[in-house]
Amino acid sequence: MEGTKKKPAASDAERAERIRSKIRCIPDFPKPGIMFRDITTLWNDAEGFCLCIDAFAEKYRPVQFDSIVGIESRGFIIGAALADRLGKGFIPIRKQGKLPAEVERYEYQLEYGTDVVEIHKDAIIRGQRVLLMDDLMATGGTMNASIELLRKLGAEVVSCGVIVDLPDLGGSRSLRDKGHEIISLVQFSGH
Repeated sequence: MEGTKKKPAASDAERAERIRSKIRCIPDFPKPGIMFRDITTLWNDAEGFCLCIDAFAEKYRPVQFDSIVGIESRGFIIGAALADRLGKGFIPIRKQGKLPAEVERYEYQLEYGTDVVEIHKDAIIRGQRVLLMDDLMATGGTMNASIELLRKLGAEVVSCGVIVDLPDLGGSRSLRDKGHEIISLVQFSGH
């Protein structure tokens, strides 16, 4: 863009505050007592979206890995953009029944029932090192299920990245307790 100056690099704290300021908070959605962290406003802001990709690229550029895996559906957005920035391939983990070729699946418990995540069996080569990306860490159920799914196929999950961590819900602590690295750009207290 002609005539535009590139802003100087921001510190992690400055960048986190700028990212946080672009996330819309919606009270009582999807049910009373929940404060929904809406990242669509962050992604709709060119500076905000670029800040996220820049932050993840800085953190992951020195890491040795083969591909980026994104969890449906918002993990696709951040994961695919990061894969492009770092020159890596992108692999989707989908909800049940959405992939056309032969899949590996992992069923996991929810508060009320179960859910299933799937990946194409030929998407992973045994020993492949991957980054696992999603938009938000709450209880960690889907992230943990995705890690287990990738392990079933012989992948090594090098790190998990999210834009938003809700540490009060215990997901990031639970995954760290299992030995997984979790990188988040911002944290919000509460639910």
